[in-house]
Amino acid sequence: MTSPAGTATGAGTASTAGTAATTGGAATTGEAARTGTAVPGRRAASGPWLLGVRHHGPGSARAVLAALAAARPAAVLIEGPPEGDALLPLAADPRMRPPVALLAHAVDDPGRASFWPMAAFSPEWVAIRWALDHDVPVRFIDLPAAHSLALKEPPPGAGSEETAGARAGEETTPVVDPIRVLAETAGYDDPERWWEDVVEHRSPGGPAETGRGTAVGRNTGTGRNTGAGQGSDAGGPPGAAPDAGGAGGGSDAGDALAPFVALAEAMGALREAYGDGGQPRDAVREAYMRIQLRTARKEFGNDVAVVCGAWHVPALAARTTLAADRALLKGLPKVRTDLTWVPWTHRRLARHSGYGAGIDSPGWYGHLFDVADRPIERWMTKVAGLLREEDRFVSTAHVIEAVRLAETLAALRGRPLAGLGETTDAVRAVMCEGSDVPLALVRDRLIVGETLGEVPDTAPAVPLQRDLTRSQRTLRLKPEASERELDLDLRKETDAARSRLLHRLRLLDVGWGDPVAGRGSTGTFRESWRLSWEPELHVRVAEAGVWGTTVVTAATAKAESGAVAATALADVTALAEHCLLAGLPDALPVVMRALADRAALDADVGHLADALPALARSLRYGDVRSTDTAALAEVAAGLAERICVGLPPACTGLDADGAEALRRQVEAVHGAIGLLLAGTAPAEGLRERWDAVLHKLAARDTVAGIIRGRATRLLLDEGRLAEDEAARLMGLALSPGTPPADAAAWIEGFVGGASGGGMLLVHDERLLGLVDAWLTAVPAEMFTDVLPLLRRTFSAYEPGVRRTLGELVRRGPVPEGARRDDVGRVPGGFGPGLDRARADAVEPVLRLLIGRRSEPEGAAG
Repeated sequence: MTSPAGTATGAGTASTAGTAATTGGAATTGEAARTGTAVPGRRAASGPWLLGVRHHGPGSARAVLAALAAARPAAVLIEGPPEGDALLPLAADPRMRPPVALLAHAVDDPGRASFWPMAAFSPEWVAIRWALDHDVPVRFIDLPAAHSLALKEPPPGAGSEETAGARAGEETTPVVDPIRVLAETAGYDDPERWWEDVVEHRSPGGPAETGRGTAVGRNTGTGRNTGAGQGSDAGGPPGAAPDAGGAGGGSDAGDALAPFVALAEAMGALREAYGDGGQPRDAVREAYMRIQLRTARKEFGNDVAVVCGAWHVPALAARTTLAADRALLKGLPKVRTDLTWVPWTHRRLARHSGYGAGIDSPGWYGHLFDVADRPIERWMTKVAGLLREEDRFVSTAHVIEAVRLAETLAALRGRPLAGLGETTDAVRAVMCEGSDVPLALVRDRLIVGETLGEVPDTAPAVPLQRDLTRSQRTLRLKPEASERELDLDLRKETDAARSRLLHRLRLLDVGWGDPVAGRGSTGTFRESWRLSWEPELHVRVAEAGVWGTTVVTAATAKAESGAVAATALADVTALAEHCLLAGLPDALPVVMRALADRAALDADVGHLADALPALARSLRYGDVRSTDTAALAEVAAGLAERICVGLPPACTGLDADGAEALRRQVEAVHGAIGLLLAGTAPAEGLRERWDAVLHKLAARDTVAGIIRGRATRLLLDEGRLAEDEAARLMGLALSPGTPPADAAAWIEGFVGGASGGGMLLVHDERLLGLVDAWLTAVPAEMFTDVLPLLRRTFSAYEPGVRRTLGELVRRGPVPEGARRDDVGRVPGGFGPGLDRARADAVEPVLRLLIGRRSEPEGAAG
């Protein structure tokens, strides 16, 4: 199986030479490897048989099937947590579809969790299925999860893996990757390419294998069949434990088991050279596995097959005493645990960190395991189908040529069969025309894959998970591994219920979906989400289970607890917004009491300004969701009144950073008041009071320049300030007596950012002229001081706006009394009035674009 995280780690990847060493009886052994059916002939000699594997290796999986069919053991033992034995029968359920994973978590701390992932091509999975199909007892024998979860774990976010980087600073023994060592011994610089050549490309009975003898031994130059893999559970297995018979029953049985004997020799040599490979905890795990193996032999005799990481096989075959093994296990910490099956994804299998498995191409491996013949031809057909779905022209001739090129590349590179490297190069050259852009799609969809496993309803689950599953089915909101966008119309009951579910999960820190800006309507009845279900979310659901047994009760309880514990006013207002979005009416009274208390005690204008926007949004969301928000509106109106009183004094005596922060708050409050005024019952006189505040900010010299400029701009945009008055205020701010730094700050506040300030200068040449005149009058010694502010201001404009401004400045100011539309005197441009002649010239093109016919002359009259 794997280390506690359920992934191959530390010492490298386990490996079985598997099919690579078959020399005779290819046809019957090959059939057994594909189907797991016993082949005719004498049964293999007495076991126990130690079948060392590479986790998530299709070659190892085929070899295990062939070995089990030949040995026909009385029991099968598998590396994994023994607490999962009760869950093994679920693997035979037709609704169980890999990839899946065993999830173990501490009952009192669900965040402490580990996964044991399995794909359809994982040796452990095929061994479990073979045992269940043949009514053979099957058990897990690794260190219990109760101990592994209690032992010291890596930092949060690293899963339960003990990666090489995490251990390197603690251990004197270097972490060894057995597959890399064997590959380098064989003269390969790429361990994965070596593994493909000696295992994956030599399936039992396949043409690449016939007549090649012991492929691993030939490829390593050791004269012995060897192999390796990734992870601390990687390495090689001896074919039998001490006091066991060899692999030499009938010829078919011998062929099926011989690779494991050869690989065991290789792993034994590596363990002699590298010891525990930098993984001292493996000694504890291996001691427990030896004890479990002894127990099984007492119950079933020697006819026992063990499927484990090949790295562990020499340790399991070693002669030790029961007392010595028990001594290693004495005093281990322990926690109470729960286990269940959860869906997994190919994308997670491809991750080297977190809860991944460290294999780069799970989709490719799955293809090699599933197809019985002509893997390259069938792979190219898959690639062609994918590219055609994306509207790329790929013909049958492309497929044929790509197969030929892949085979030619394999021959030139001395490989027995085209591997992933050759097929990828062929696809890039033939089907993608040398571009890596469509090739990235092939990698994402096929080489890695987007497969999400399924688990039957009968699998154990926390009550919250069951309620979530019911909600997902009721709302037809199926979890998917691939990222997708979901647009919701909140006027529809189903979409509104989906929105509430997603917001409740966000409140519980179950990040299934994230809100995104919609591509369509921006109305309040529209929502857009980006959804992607990750296996780790099952852990988040288990953690959230402490709040309640259903999604709504858990979200309500967490919201109430958060409101009581919150110390900042902005936190409570954000929580109120979440409660309205999530449809949690039972939580609102508690949240509203906390909000009223915090608002009454908080005198900081900045805190009030941070809190008001969330309240205004909450009122808007409450309207579209038909929620009673009268109490919320009363609190929001009170906050707005207090902001109007306290904001002008707060805007004086600020440094540059403080002024910029308050400028953002002024903008946010302005937008929030706009939402409050657009509500069904706006506060009386609020508009006038806020306009008065902005006029004060715009006129006071003691207010920071960036705030004065922004206040002037907000009044101008709302039509509350005449253009002439705005020009007068700009003239005062840019007068010669104003320090250049303060003037530059005023300009940044007035026309800075992406809020349309550039277009304001384009359309109003009086303002542009004032800026131009001020800029040309800045003394040379002061220019370098104001340049950063000006660059920040104008760099935010669109390229077209900057280009138009440059053209207007190059033309110079408009002469007194001249018109921009007077083409005889001044080149055409923007002016204060409507140029009807130019508008008439554009009208036919505009009607053509919107699909309206031209009206007959005189019809309008």
